[in-house]
Amino acid sequence: MPNAESPGPTPTRHTQTALLAERAAVLLLLALLLYGVIRVLEPFGLAIAFGAFIAIGTWPLRDAMVNRGIPRSIAATLMLMLLILSLAVPALALTPELGGQIAQASKVARDLLAGLPEAPPAWLSGLPLVGGTISNWWPQLLHFQGDFSELLAPYAGRITSLLVDIGQAAAASVVQILLALIVATAFWVSGDKLAHEVADIATRLAGETGRNAVAAAEGAVRGVAWGIVGTGIIQAVLMGIGLTIAGVPGVGVISFLTLIFSISQVLGPLVVVAWLGAAAWLYSEGQLAWAIFMGLWGLIMVSGSDNIVRPLLIKRSSEMPLSLIILGVFGGLIAFGFLGLFIGPALLAVAHGLLKAWRAEEAPTNP
Repeated sequence: MPNAESPGPTPTRHTQTALLAERAAVLLLLALLLYGVIRVLEPFGLAIAFGAFIAIGTWPLRDAMVNRGIPRSIAATLMLMLLILSLAVPALALTPELGGQIAQASKVARDLLAGLPEAPPAWLSGLPLVGGTISNWWPQLLHFQGDFSELLAPYAGRITSLLVDIGQAAAASVVQILLALIVATAFWVSGDKLAHEVADIATRLAGETGRNAVAAAEGAVRGVAWGIVGTGIIQAVLMGIGLTIAGVPGVGVISFLTLIFSISQVLGPLVVVAWLGAAAWLYSEGQLAWAIFMGLWGLIMVSGSDNIVRPLLIKRSSEMPLSLIILGVFGGLIAFGFLGLFIGPALLAVAHGLLKAWRAEEAPTNP
């Protein structure tokens, strides 16, 4: 009787081919399943991502509520109501005043156009790149004498189309924001379990390095959220202070618009237009000194604060170098649009964490 068991039958070529076909079929089914999931979630991709970023950015406040004994569902409801009120109350309060401010701004623009000199100032016509265009347009501006309807008549079709596009985009944005708030509420309710599952998956894939990479991405997203919102609030407050000191009307409307422009990032350059418009109004009222003050205040305090406050707020929640954070913010904005503000730093944070873990490993020694 032999001491060792005889080996089993060796797999034939047919068996190996069948096994390979089965694995290929499983992979194909998994790929089709993943494709189907992506197609189902694709219409809500923006809302899901934005809602996740809102939840991550506000998670410390939610944790503070839960740690004080407030149930998760009630804490999520309170967070949702707080966000809705912070958006709806200022908008509803300022809507009646906005119409009057637009009419006043239109009157100021008409008065400025009606009072133009016969020839453009030398400094204006001498500007590089745009000076020649301004000189060519100057006679037409003089001809219309502030009559906007006649001035814009040749472009009526384009303006109508642009307004329709803006209206459609605004409606779509409102829907996406509502969906994002619903997603954020779901994360506030059950985000603990989801965060644990994500950390567990990352740990299974890459050990402690994977867990650290998830934590780094979370810190980067939270830092960018705090940086964007915090900078917008500070810029709005500084704008309001400058407008109040200079005696410009419509402080609430302009400050609220500054907040929206700053947070949106895409409309960020309109912050400059806001304080420049205030300075132009002061100049048109014959208050040259206050116009200069408003221009300097807007340049140094309002727009200048963006370059100081935002990096400091972002850096507080992330251990990633500030240069990488800035590259991630602007690179992500260019590559992915508004959501790229969060995606870019998160990707760089994960890559930076993986690189640090790889460098921390001891190199194998040669015998």
